[in-house]
Amino acid sequence: MTVLGASFAGMFAAAAAARAEAEVTLLERDALGSGAARSGVPQGRQPHIFLHRGMTALEDLLPGLRDDLVHAGGVPFDTAVMPWLADGGWFPLDGTAYEVVSLTRPLLEETIRRRLLQLPRIRFCDGVKVTGLARRDGRFAALTEHGTAYEADLVIDATGRSSRLSSWLPAIGLAAPRVVSVDARLGYASRLYAVTPGSFPFPGVVIAPTPKAPVGGMALRVQDDAALVLAVGYGDHRPPREAAAFQAFLAGLRHSCLAALTEQWTPLGEVAVHRQTGNLRRHYEQSRDWPDGLLVVGDALCCFNPLYGQGISVAACEAELLLRKLRHDEPAPGYCARLLGDFASLLRFPWGIATGEDVRYPSSEGRPSPAAQAFTWWVDRVRELALAGDHEAGTRLGAVFHMMASPLALLHPSLFVRVAAARMGGRVEPGSKPVGLPSLGTRAP
Repeated sequence: MTVLGASFAGMFAAAAAARAEAEVTLLERDALGSGAARSGVPQGRQPHIFLHRGMTALEDLLPGLRDDLVHAGGVPFDTAVMPWLADGGWFPLDGTAYEVVSLTRPLLEETIRRRLLQLPRIRFCDGVKVTGLARRDGRFAALTEHGTAYEADLVIDATGRSSRLSSWLPAIGLAAPRVVSVDARLGYASRLYAVTPGSFPFPGVVIAPTPKAPVGGMALRVQDDAALVLAVGYGDHRPPREAAAFQAFLAGLRHSCLAALTEQWTPLGEVAVHRQTGNLRRHYEQSRDWPDGLLVVGDALCCFNPLYGQGISVAACEAELLLRKLRHDEPAPGYCARLLGDFASLLRFPWGIATGEDVRYPSSEGRPSPAAQAFTWWVDRVRELALAGDHEAGTRLGAVFHMMASPLALLHPSLFVRVAAARMGGRVEPGSKPVGLPSLGTRAP
């Protein structure tokens, strides 16, 4: 097997193949192993975490990886203890939810790559730029800029958002796929800080943007007693690169805790910006007569607005599906087309969440359908319950967010009863600001 791209989706696919006792070569255009964010990963300095469903999938592929990440310095925490300011107020900090492990992307990549290098059937080839595909006697070969051809029984495109596969297909007799895009023009800016001891009793804090207040931010603890501080904004409100303007942006959020924290902490680098955040889906599963021997995974298949944290977890779940298929000694004809169909079914839920949320913003080109508007209205009612301390509402919202349950979990009859009772009783009061969050001044939630 040949995998194009040695980022997360490529490494997950390679792990699946190795578990199925296949020989794998990963071709990566960047140099690997530097310990810094790679030039081919413009989002490499932004925060990265696995949703809980993604971590469970990766534990199936690479048992013990969670412990490896913690041993490398990753910060494990239950998301129920992280302050979160939503549209309507602060979520209560009580009970338990789902664990995540927080660390920087370079360390996350390095830890996973180290595990893969321990497997005898995996070979990394970095500094290799693939420029096209060839089709020979029913098999595919990846062609490089230096004329080398890597032929294999299965070639997997895991080259990410900038995948060129669509433009390569006509040359080998295949049609380019239908492409759907939903872009709300979200901008990111982040900076790494050394955390002052005793200044922050939480694993992180989120100030979520809303359609009425399209700016937000987050602080997230990572390895080495540091924290990544993120600023986000939609459309004309995207955050700046300059340090002073970045600080002013944080001070102007609905709550000023991020600005207050960063005034106490020591910057460990410059502000890094990222603007390629649109949702993009390539419908390869709709292609007629899709051949065996060619597959697409990760962002090369479907990109998400990274604000929702779905991309890495979806790639891990795709690799789970791939492993199940490869465990058959001789996959039946049409297995690649069927796998793309399975991937499409997997994508339907996270794609609907990401695009359904993004079209609510005025900066988005799309507009929600009447059905999407009705469901969004209902989710807002469930969120109101959770903000007021309703345990079941909070549990179901958390399960959907972490991809541990489908959005249908929010249509449980008991929630309709709770929402009706709450609305008959008058205004639902949200929780108060968590004790321990600093502030530059008093701001209404």
